[in-house]
Formats: sequence, structure tokens, C-alpha cells
Amino acid sequence: MVREDATASDIPDKAYFRIGEVSRLVGVDTHVLRYWESEFTIIKPFRGKSKQRLYRRQDVETLLRVRQLLHGEGYTIAGAKKALISPRTIQRTSQEAPPATDNVTRQSREICAIDAVNIIEHIRVELAALSLLLTKK
Repeated sequence: MVREDATASDIPDKAYFRIGEVSRLVGVDTHVLRYWESEFTIIKPFRGKSKQRLYRRQDVETLLRVRQLLHGEGYTIAGAKKALISPRTIQRTSQEAPPATDNVTRQSREICAIDAVNIIEHIRVELAALSLLLTKK
């Protein structure tokens, strides 16, 4: 099991991690990781030829942050989603918040940027997998 104060520096220097390794690093059961994967769209493990989940370092770091938000800081799933998208928005009081249309527009742009990064990363992983397959032949 992992320490409560586990950080990104505790993650071994590897490209991919299997779900069991991630479970030990993050300190939660594998079924919890699968549930978080369904709730947090930012977590997108790659599935190799064997169809097993392969998490990138970025995914593990995100999962550590999710665990900290949910278990350490007491956030709900919905609150943790918002905190991952825009940490500053969560910390504002209602008096400091900009008008709703500005906030919605900013969050929409941030979500689009996160989705674009995820898509590009997924394409990069797929290309690397294809390259590996082609070099084996």
C-alpha cells in the first residue's frame, strides 16, 4: 500500500503501468481505479494487444490527485471533477466569481483544451504502438 503523502516523485520511471501497479502506487483497489476511469474522462489508459489497461505516468499522477481530492480533502466526485478542470474556480467564493456566461465560456475552453490534449496523447500512444508492431516484423 502507498503512503498517504505519495507524490509524483514516488512513481517509478516507466512509460506504462499495469492496473495492479497503479493500484499499489495510488493506494486503492483496482475496482476503484476502473470506477474513477469511468467518472473522470481525463483518465484514459491505453489498451495494448492483450487488452489490458496500461496507464501512462500522467494518468498515475492524475489518479494520485484524484485520491488526494476525494480521500484527503473530502471532495465529492463532482467537486473533484471541477477541481481537476479548473482548480481556481473551486476556491472562489460566490462574490468573487465572474458572471455565469464568462465562467461557462472559460470552463468550456478548458474542457476543450483538456480533450484536445487527451486526443493528441492518445494518437501519440497509438502511433507508438503501431511503430512497435512494424519494427517487430
